[in-house]
Amino acid sequence: MDLVGIELGGTKCICTLGTDRGDILASLRVPTRRNSDETLHEISTGLHELIRQQKQTASSFDPVGLGIGSFGPLDLNPSSAGFGSVTATPKPGWSHKNILQPLSTQLHLPATITTDVNAAALAEGRWGAAQGLDHFIYVTIGTGIGAGIVSQGHLLNGLTHPEIGHMRIPVARNGQMSSAGFKGVCSFHDDCLEGLASGPAIEARTGLKGSEIQKDHVIWEDVTQALAYMCHNLTLMFAPQRILLGGGLIMGQPHLINSVQEKFLLSLNDYAQLPQLIGDITHYIQRAGLGDQAGPLGTLALAQQAAQHKRL
Repeated sequence: MDLVGIELGGTKCICTLGTDRGDILASLRVPTRRNSDETLHEISTGLHELIRQQKQTASSFDPVGLGIGSFGPLDLNPSSAGFGSVTATPKPGWSHKNILQPLSTQLHLPATITTDVNAAALAEGRWGAAQGLDHFIYVTIGTGIGAGIVSQGHLLNGLTHPEIGHMRIPVARNGQMSSAGFKGVCSFHDDCLEGLASGPAIEARTGLKGSEIQKDHVIWEDVTQALAYMCHNLTLMFAPQRILLGGGLIMGQPHLINSVQEKFLLSLNDYAQLPQLIGDITHYIQRAGLGDQAGPLGTLALAQQAAQHKRL
């Protein structure tokens, strides 16, 4: 099955041609401009050309579905008039912009949309570190922090998609975090996960990007404590079979995983005596398996769903 995927990020868009087997055949990048109409036009024009070139290379290429993984927040309620739209966002030019309908119409393909992190979660379930699992959570930690929650192969969305990056973190509890007094970088909450442990939060406290900071820097104690509290909360709320950590911060600083695992067990304090937790914790909290391919592959998984459900 030939498919088209679009990963729309805050700074760039990755357009992918591929198959339902997870083969990536061709791709292109388009800058995410302040002018949303201009960006969507450039995406559709670029994809038309990419599809034309692919048909010249392999005449049998015939895409049947389009999957879109986008930055949010998004309106993901199919009964809503704004379904497929970015809602209120700080990114200029994109608030209340419908993404799904124009791209589906311009590319003449049945399409579906979800958040970029939701799409990456689907990819991890199909081809990555969550293969064979019914219930798992994929967390991306970078410029922002978000999660895709998968249960029985389906993404968990309610009134909207999960926003775990804005869960509150007890920064001053038992003196375990030295960030007490740091107001965080989130404009909505002083002490949410994203405000304390995202890339911008780390840079605000250190003056350095996460990839530039030494392994023994004290900042990592606070970052891993916040992520451990996150895993604590996710475990007790959703009881997943596995939590996968991905995104730019984890890819650039893989040593953080061990510290998160240790602090997570201390936070649980022997509560929830499950074999997965009291056995080898390295199997329960893992680094995600697909790296920077999770997003593009996730949009192909979405495109397959669109083709099967013929959603326009």
